[in-house]
Amino acid sequence: MRLPKDEKEQQKLLQTAVEEGVNFFDTAYLYRGSEAALGKALAGGYRERIKLATKMPPFMVREYGDLERIFSTQLRRLQTDRVDYYFIHMLSDVTAWNRLVDLGILPWLEEKQRQGRIINIGFSYHGGKGEFKRLLNVHPWQFCMIQYNFLDEYRQVGRSGLEYAADKGLPVFVMEPLRGGKLAFALPQSVYDVWATAPVKRSPAEWALRFVWDHPGVTLALSGMNSMEMLKENISVAGSVEANSLSEEYYALFAQVRDILQQSIAIHCTGCNYCMPCPRGVDIPTCFSCYNDRMIEGKLAAMRAYLMQTTMKTQSLNASRCVKCGSCEKHCPQSIAISEELARVAKDMEGVLYRPLSFLIKKFMRL
Repeated sequence: MRLPKDEKEQQKLLQTAVEEGVNFFDTAYLYRGSEAALGKALAGGYRERIKLATKMPPFMVREYGDLERIFSTQLRRLQTDRVDYYFIHMLSDVTAWNRLVDLGILPWLEEKQRQGRIINIGFSYHGGKGEFKRLLNVHPWQFCMIQYNFLDEYRQVGRSGLEYAADKGLPVFVMEPLRGGKLAFALPQSVYDVWATAPVKRSPAEWALRFVWDHPGVTLALSGMNSMEMLKENISVAGSVEANSLSEEYYALFAQVRDILQQSIAIHCTGCNYCMPCPRGVDIPTCFSCYNDRMIEGKLAAMRAYLMQTTMKTQSLNASRCVKCGSCEKHCPQSIAISEELARVAKDMEGVLYRPLSFLIKKFMRL
């Protein structure tokens, strides 16, 4: 989902990961270009060295035939004959699962497992722990995936939901351990000041990863890496962690950092892109990211980033293009009131200077 755009860089990054011992790769039908990129990179023997996971989008399954159509497309993209871990992607609640059952998903999954096309069946989930627990009990799942990090320790499924799944003997995969990079980069100086007081000096990314891996109920952490530097750091950290190794002193530091970040983040968007594409062309995650940078880096730096990332395009992607159609909100894992937040972004980021600056920048670009 967060791979480099250049195909050669993609292949080098993914193949280096395998050679360095990474043995689990996660993608999805909805991650545009990701399955195909992974399939190309894992050709030539790499596929046999790893466990491969991908996801079926339930909202795209309208009839029984859609199950086979989507799955066949995934196998073709991934250049493989099997999926080791097959997710029901972003399963929202028991009602959504029952709809799939009514369409015939259970015999379809059973047949795929008999054929060896799907090895393990599970689901990914965003939301509260109540519905998560109900989902765990409606089917004999073989694994699950939740969002978990030190900022979300008591949000969504949280620590208690993680422990509930682990106590049932279910492998728990963790997504967003760095919360889309927000726990690793462009942090308030006060956060760096807190980490500087730790007895051991580590990067914010390493601290965030260690928090997740410290929990014995976590089977693995999925970290989106788009550079060789990130890959090397993550591999180095993974090679030295052990569960239950962080003391109460360190957890007190996590609590301090969490308090700081909760004050500074205005819109809790993780940049997952499930809300995209927008019918009006708004780059929703980028708009939110730039707006959040306003709280961290200052208004001028955020405005510069907003102009560069949403306006200096062939077609503008800025927040004021939103017409409040609501098509994005039903796909948002964080349940963000996207239309309302985009209106806030437009008001604060597209003030008096925005239009003349946009005009001048685009005129300069044409020249």
